[in-house]
Amino acid sequence: MKIVVLDGYALNPGDLSWDALGAPGELQVYDRTPAHQVVSRAKDAAIVFTNKTPLPATVIAELPELRFIGVLATGYNVVDVAAANQKGIVVSNIPGYGTSSVVQMTFALLLELCHRVQRHSDSVFDGMWTRSPDWCYWNFPLLELAGKTIGIVGFGHIGAKVADVATAFGMKVVAYTRTQTDQSHRENFRWVPIKELFETVDVVSIHCPLVPETRGLINKENLARMKRSAFVINTSRGPIVNEYDLANALNTGVIAAAAVDVLSDEPPTPNNPLLTANNCLITPHIAWATFEARSRLMNIAVDNLHAFLQGKPVNVVH
Repeated sequence: MKIVVLDGYALNPGDLSWDALGAPGELQVYDRTPAHQVVSRAKDAAIVFTNKTPLPATVIAELPELRFIGVLATGYNVVDVAAANQKGIVVSNIPGYGTSSVVQMTFALLLELCHRVQRHSDSVFDGMWTRSPDWCYWNFPLLELAGKTIGIVGFGHIGAKVADVATAFGMKVVAYTRTQTDQSHRENFRWVPIKELFETVDVVSIHCPLVPETRGLINKENLARMKRSAFVINTSRGPIVNEYDLANALNTGVIAAAAVDVLSDEPPTPNNPLLTANNCLITPHIAWATFEARSRLMNIAVDNLHAFLQGKPVNVVH
């Protein structure tokens, strides 16, 4: 049985092992696969794993041996699931592996906006402290989170954990999601309509899936509702943000700052407006990528494959 990993480098640049994934058959791992090579590389495979390499209906139709698609991520929009299901191909994803890492990254971005740690450190190494007439200095406003309000859009596992950490910092929490659950155990928490969320918070943190209703949610209209001192944090999906509207809001002072780990196109095109926007931090989609999270992802991928081979597939998407 042939097993092919189309784009394994992001998950495993060399610090993990593919052995368990390849144990059931003959494994071929490609670091990256251009679209025009997917069919030739996966043609005889019964099992294909992909992270971000697309598997549209046209490609699936040309893979006669394919029986299982393992998505090496939580989001599975790179696969035409309907076309796969129509051919009897099982598609499984990897839920829940990165919750702790994404929550940690959310606050890494938020705390960087509050204290500008890296920029202050850089200034010290540039000699600014050595030359300073005073025993301390700061080049950016320093902000305290206690007493501020965070608005969480999307309240699954990640959103709920973000609320836990925000509460530990002494923040008030408001949240919006399609399906509200009982949160009576939380202090300083309220469910609010999305319009009220934008109007009242100091920080908007995005943790919802990319669906038609959330595409472009961070747009000119909603940004205009926010406080001029507010921040936007996005560790979810790039297209939830209208990047032109966010860049314009940053450049004109509609909001104070933004920090994003995801963009609409990855890697970004050179003309992405956020690359030149004021007060914008951008990281290269690394919230998921701690060693611990990638290890969990690999283990779940192995479990998904074994469950499929035993006739009891898990984490199946339809």
